[in-house]
Amino acid sequence: MDPKPILEFAARTDTGMVRSHNEDAIHASPEHAFAVLADGMGGYNAGEVASAMAVEAVRSRLQAELPNLPARRREPFTLQLLNAAIHDANKAILAAAESESQYRGMGTTIVAAIFDEDRLALAHVGDSRAYRLRQDELVQITRDHSLVQEQIDAGLVDPASAAYALHRNLVTRAVGVDPEMEVELHLHPVEEGDVYLLCSDGLSDMLDAGGITGILRAHPDSLDAACETLVAQANAMGGHDNISVILIRVQSLSLQPGGVLSRVLKWIS
Repeated sequence: MDPKPILEFAARTDTGMVRSHNEDAIHASPEHAFAVLADGMGGYNAGEVASAMAVEAVRSRLQAELPNLPARRREPFTLQLLNAAIHDANKAILAAAESESQYRGMGTTIVAAIFDEDRLALAHVGDSRAYRLRQDELVQITRDHSLVQEQIDAGLVDPASAAYALHRNLVTRAVGVDPEMEVELHLHPVEEGDVYLLCSDGLSDMLDAGGITGILRAHPDSLDAACETLVAQANAMGGHDNISVILIRVQSLSLQPGGVLSRVLKWIS
């Protein structure tokens, strides 16, 4: 049996109130303990092609290779696998754009998560985000690859006014745009009771951290209800973009091989 925690998943994607079609793509795999979300861009309908290609490339590689990872000291391998899977997506989108003129200029953001033992392996490119709710405190655990974020880092934009910045949706890194694309990769410790949120900017542009936290707190027993409410509230605030949400709750770390106790025993054996 794979050393993964026991997780609860819920996911929704919605066109929003302004766009004519949905360029987001999502996949959640309770069986293999991973999730991936992409927000496409570029050309009429090409954005949805890029996001779908990216999610499928990542899903395919993770599903095939996660069961074959070594049983011990797995953390570097999960990060390497995420990196390789997203680079698969990058190559596939670049190849499609090269061969089909209607796809030229397309690309996608991506955020992907693998839950393994008591660690979260997280990868992202662009401004799709991951958050963690732990003991009622919401923390953004990805950093946007965007012009606005660079301006914030340089002290040119106040974070409080970033949501109203002129070029707030201009990303500085994307999948399918540059053969030398760099994936940002991190490991995070996981605790029982944590709730993780992956989302496109159609949610984060409409709801601030306080609004997201309030909805998650209001639905402690139903991730499905929390998903529905997040999407509905983003639409109520204007729904200016497609809205995609994946929620994952860590129910237990110790009931399957690879939990905290198993991890300690493996290291001392």
